[in-house]
Amino acid sequence: MKLYQVKPQGAIKGAVIVIQEAFGITDHIMDVCQRVADAGYLAVAPHVFHRTGDPVIAYDKMQEVIPHIMQLNREGIEADVKACLDYLESQGYSGRQVAIMGFCMGGTIAFFAGAKWELGAAVTFYGGGIVQGRFGLPTLLELVPELKTPWMGNYGDLDQSIPLTEVEILRKAVAAAGIPLEVNRYADADHGFHCNDRSAYHEASSKDAWAKTVQFLDSHVAHD
Repeated sequence: MKLYQVKPQGAIKGAVIVIQEAFGITDHIMDVCQRVADAGYLAVAPHVFHRTGDPVIAYDKMQEVIPHIMQLNREGIEADVKACLDYLESQGYSGRQVAIMGFCMGGTIAFFAGAKWELGAAVTFYGGGIVQGRFGLPTLLELVPELKTPWMGNYGDLDQSIPLTEVEILRKAVAAAGIPLEVNRYADADHGFHCNDRSAYHEASSKDAWAKTVQFLDSHVAHD
C-alpha cells in the first residue's frame, strides 16, 4: 500500500492520518495533507483502494466508485490503518501523538479508528454510517461505547445522505459516553462542502471547519 506523505517545514507537533473520499488520492486529499503539514503535523494518506487498482475517479463518476467500495471490508480497513500506525511509530509517533481525519467514506473510517485505537484525535468530515453500517464496519452508534479518542464531526445541514437527526443522535451518544467532543453543523453546506474541486464546495463553511479542526488537533494531540 502506497502512502502519500507531506512533512512540515519546521518542528513537527505530531502525525495525522488522512483518509480519502471514495474518489481516491485526489488533488483535494493531497491539498489536505499539505494543509495538515502547514499546521505542523506529519501527514500520511494511505491509498485505500490499493487492492482494486488504486484509481483516481472523477467526482461525477459515482458508478465507477461502487466496485471499489464494494470490496472494502473491516479486515482490510483495520489492516490499512494499522499499517499507517506502524509506519508512524517507526517515525517516532504513536498513541496520542497520532490523529486521524477523513472525508465522507474516510470520515466513517476515522470514527472507527478512534474506537479501535487510543489516538490523540479523530476528525470526521461528513462521514455516514451512523445508524446503518457501511464498508463492513459497525454503525457509528454501535462503536460509541468503544470510542477511546476525542472526536470532532463536521456536517452540512443540507446533506441528504446524513440526516440531521442522526448527527444529533450521535452527538448525544458520544457526549453521554464522556468522550471529548465537538460537532460543527453548517446550515448552508451540503455533502462534500470542504472539497473545492466539487460543486458542493462552500467556502465559508470549509474555512470555519478547517480552522476548528486545526484547533482540535492542537488541543488533543500529544505534542513532544
